[in-house]
Amino acid sequence: MPQVLEFKLPDLGEGLTEAEIVRWLVEVGDVVAIDQPVVEVETAKAMVEVPCPYGGVVTARFGDEGTELPVGAPLLTVAVGTPGPAGEDPDDGPGTEDSGSGNVLVGYGTGAPPVRRRRVRPDGLKATVAVSAAPVVAAVEAAPPAVEAASPAAAPDPASGPVPVVSPLVRRLARQHDLDLRRLVGSGPDGLILRADVESAIRAAAGAPAGAPVGAPAPEAATIASTAAGASPASPATAASAGERIPLRGVRGAVADKLARSRREIPDATCWVDADATELMVARASMNSVAGPGTPKVSVLALLARICTAALARYPELNATVDQEAREIVRLPQVHLGFAAQTDRGLVVPVVRDAHARSTESIGAEIARLTEAARTGTLTPAELTGGTFTLNNYGVFGVDGSTPIINHPEAAMLGVGRIVPKPWVHDGQLAVRQVVQLSLTFDHRVCDGGTAGGFLRYVADCVERPALLLRSL
Repeated sequence: MPQVLEFKLPDLGEGLTEAEIVRWLVEVGDVVAIDQPVVEVETAKAMVEVPCPYGGVVTARFGDEGTELPVGAPLLTVAVGTPGPAGEDPDDGPGTEDSGSGNVLVGYGTGAPPVRRRRVRPDGLKATVAVSAAPVVAAVEAAPPAVEAASPAAAPDPASGPVPVVSPLVRRLARQHDLDLRRLVGSGPDGLILRADVESAIRAAAGAPAGAPVGAPAPEAATIASTAAGASPASPATAASAGERIPLRGVRGAVADKLARSRREIPDATCWVDADATELMVARASMNSVAGPGTPKVSVLALLARICTAALARYPELNATVDQEAREIVRLPQVHLGFAAQTDRGLVVPVVRDAHARSTESIGAEIARLTEAARTGTLTPAELTGGTFTLNNYGVFGVDGSTPIINHPEAAMLGVGRIVPKPWVHDGQLAVRQVVQLSLTFDHRVCDGGTAGGFLRYVADCVERPALLLRSL
């Protein structure tokens, strides 16, 4: 007798609690092998292909492309021990005890294969339950019942114990609208309260139509506001559809949350200076002219990154973070250098690990690898977290200056504008030189202007006279 195994969205690590389905890689009826990728999801940090730890025939998929699911929600079901199209057994026998690999995402903290035990339900239906740190998977000797979306209903009294909510975004949305989560019945698995449940309850409390977006005024309120402004009353449909609404989720949502938190918590200040980058460009050209065939060229960004690591060795105050609760500045021993990269999916900041211990060539190679991964959407959460200082080359957008927002919880960010020919006084004579504007945005809690100015001046001096770097190599 074939058994149907339910595969749930696994814990993707790095504190992520939900993911959006970008693309299904299998259809209902397809035969899948153990650890075959079945769906591509987008978290707040990266695109991830999720492999299924079971081999068999796909019997159901949960969620359309574009749907956001919390960790632990069902992704799909697989019939294990079911013969394939040509009479082949995709799992080589019914062996449900060995039907899963135990791995969900390699490199995302999945542990050893789950240890299973047998139990008997009150109705006599047997089930196999996986007991491990990996997501729980139930194997039932029957097809799963159809999933019906239940609308949230008010419970008689607030329940005691934990509220069945996984996503912190759902909790925050409820707090913003003074909604008691204990009075909701979730439509997710095992009564899990989803964002849709909270939004539905908010609309019900506001008296808005079922399809109205959360935060939109009730029809009566919209009419009153419109009349008070001297305009003719708008119909409810017109009021609800005014303006384009774009959900803040995925990478865009993560960026919004991080930048807003940075602005709330960090008292930042910015200083800037123009620098003559002519000698730096000459040095780069010389490096690339003597490189052997097939050797990657040294980029301007790699040179600036190496200058940053040298500057941070002199001014370690800026390679730090602030522990708000302990009221302490934490100076960090390693430099994990982030660099801003604009992609089709939004702004991401890949991190070059241990940049302080790398040569210019090594930094350049790692920047090139991470940039390609960012372009193709294959960066892992580990490659997008843990930075201690960020380099932001906004000159690629054709602008000279900026006052960027610090990449929380870091203490500083170096901004680099475009390098363009400008009139410049060189050796007492007016000349056309390659000029760049450098800016440093820093957390005023970790240092004062003297330290920030010293750091920026050293960076500018290295740009103008690259030979200064020889002292720190």
